[in-house]
Amino acid sequence: MAKLIYVYDPMCSWCWGYRETWLKLQAALGGKLAIEYKVGGLAPDSDEPMPKDMQQFLQQTWKRIEQQLGTPFNHEFWRTAQPRRSTYPACRAVLVARQHNKEHEMLYAIQKAYYLNAQNPSDISTLASLAEQIGLEKNAFIKEIESENINSLLMAEINQARSLPIQGFPSLVLENKGLYAAVPVNYLDWQSTYQQILSHI
Repeated sequence: MAKLIYVYDPMCSWCWGYRETWLKLQAALGGKLAIEYKVGGLAPDSDEPMPKDMQQFLQQTWKRIEQQLGTPFNHEFWRTAQPRRSTYPACRAVLVARQHNKEHEMLYAIQKAYYLNAQNPSDISTLASLAEQIGLEKNAFIKEIESENINSLLMAEINQARSLPIQGFPSLVLENKGLYAAVPVNYLDWQSTYQQILSHI
């Protein structure tokens, strides 16, 4: 069976913008091919405050996505949180959740916390609270997210993602008979992507 690989980062704003269209595409493809999620790791661990120019760039990106796609954002984040350019903790969080069959719930929880509730998913405390909300045991989650095992899984998955024909996040890659092909992401029209995938499987 052919496989569609969705490469994402939980703190990628364009992935948040693509969420509704991706869910429709995924539902339509159900049973026609396997779907696999992979985290790509947008920004490594850092305790440094996010530089001002990066903050301004991301604020403009949020506004652009809002205008182009109608995706809601809570811009209070930039006034009330202490942004860091660090998405690896959020990537580890979804990998921990994946081991409990809750990757999708954790991804959505992180996106809502970040984009709608002005919380910072670069912080382990935020991620631990979200883990509890989706039914994971908080202390066990903290132990797992800080484990060498999860870090090794993350590094291996980032390397796998980078070996695929992707252009940033989100990316879709179709694997068929051992061959990998990039599938263009259409943020507003899931049906055009659907037809394109069907024509190749």
